[in-house]
Amino acid sequence: MKKRVVITGLGVVSPNGVGIPDFKEAIKSGSSGIRFFPELRELKFSCQLGGQPEISEEKKREYLSELQLRNFNSSGILYGVIAGMDALKDAGLNVTNKNEEPLWELGIIFGSGTSGVEKFREAIYKIDDKNVRRLGSTSVAQTMTSGVSAYLGGLIGAGNKVTANSSACATGTEALLMGFEHIANGKATYMLCGSTSDYGPYIWGGFDAMKVTTYKYNDMPQNVAGPMSANASGFVPGSGAGAYLLESLESAQKRGATIYAEVLGGAINNGGQRGEGSMTAPNSIAIQKCITDALTDAGITASEIEYINGHLTATIKDTDEIKNWSSALNRKDNDFPYINSLKGMTGHCLAASGSIEIVSAILQLHEGFIFPNVNCGNLHPEIASIIASEKVVTKLQEIPLQTIAKASFGFGDVNACVIFRKNKYI
Repeated sequence: MKKRVVITGLGVVSPNGVGIPDFKEAIKSGSSGIRFFPELRELKFSCQLGGQPEISEEKKREYLSELQLRNFNSSGILYGVIAGMDALKDAGLNVTNKNEEPLWELGIIFGSGTSGVEKFREAIYKIDDKNVRRLGSTSVAQTMTSGVSAYLGGLIGAGNKVTANSSACATGTEALLMGFEHIANGKATYMLCGSTSDYGPYIWGGFDAMKVTTYKYNDMPQNVAGPMSANASGFVPGSGAGAYLLESLESAQKRGATIYAEVLGGAINNGGQRGEGSMTAPNSIAIQKCITDALTDAGITASEIEYINGHLTATIKDTDEIKNWSSALNRKDNDFPYINSLKGMTGHCLAASGSIEIVSAILQLHEGFIFPNVNCGNLHPEIASIIASEKVVTKLQEIPLQTIAKASFGFGDVNACVIFRKNKYI
């Protein structure tokens, strides 16, 4: 019999709040972390806005030593370390000393997209093709995909599975489901999961070239049309990290830990880039199957979903996502669940989007509120034909929630959906 899995710790590094208290206050008030970057204007980006967490030098030194920070230039690893260590602390777990055995029952699955680009650029700029050996001794650890999980593993002393996943925008949601399965199958007691994404033009430039980012709001970052808005014209790129400490229910109850939510189940699939699916466009059949498979795995019916934390990106694909949810759940109009998207406040944090959004979803579930959809007063007419406008809240709503869904969809036609339930059912 599989073990039940709960979430007992949260951590976040977001453009609109670093740490759970600041982040929670920001999402409840609808505060945006999107701002103008003169650097992007100088580089002639069409979108000159971005979402970057503000991390002081003092803050860095709360998590990494002076030795670790020497020649350190990986924002993604930094964000992941802060979020991950905060989640561990929030769960009430301690790291091991260097002279102690590793924590054999604690593992890590922490993903990223394109890792350590700024560090690699810095290293390459110092050499030419005939002096490749001069990349520097710190370049490998800061540019490998598993860099963030390796840093966290060493700081904590994790002795179980320590690895990284990478599935574009679905990375954070996939990491959670991988950790969930590992505990459910009795292979670990604790799994620290999450995802991270670097900041900077070398990460964001490709999306600007693809013309999927907005160019209309460079001089008014607070007014960027949000997801599901009729005025939406593309996303704002962002960065950051989200983390969650997963634990067996038995262990959490024994420790008397705070239980934010139970992970009921979920699903991961791929559209195979068939039909309407491609490297950059989702296959609707696969998305709907991912959602229905998640419901089946969780052992619930579609009617039990009260709230959806959407992937919604403020692009032309928002209407397709709503249609897919409606078809998969067979619900529309007033029967459609409440739905919102964090991206109106943070931008699209790429590989970190799923994890930061999961943290926001769990906070809403645990405390009974729904944060506002920012700059979405003018709902897209196609979406308005499917969802009653009151289900797309534009002001903070205090609403008790019991069962919610979160899904993420990414480049490569990858999909992940997870179902959470409030701990009153435990």
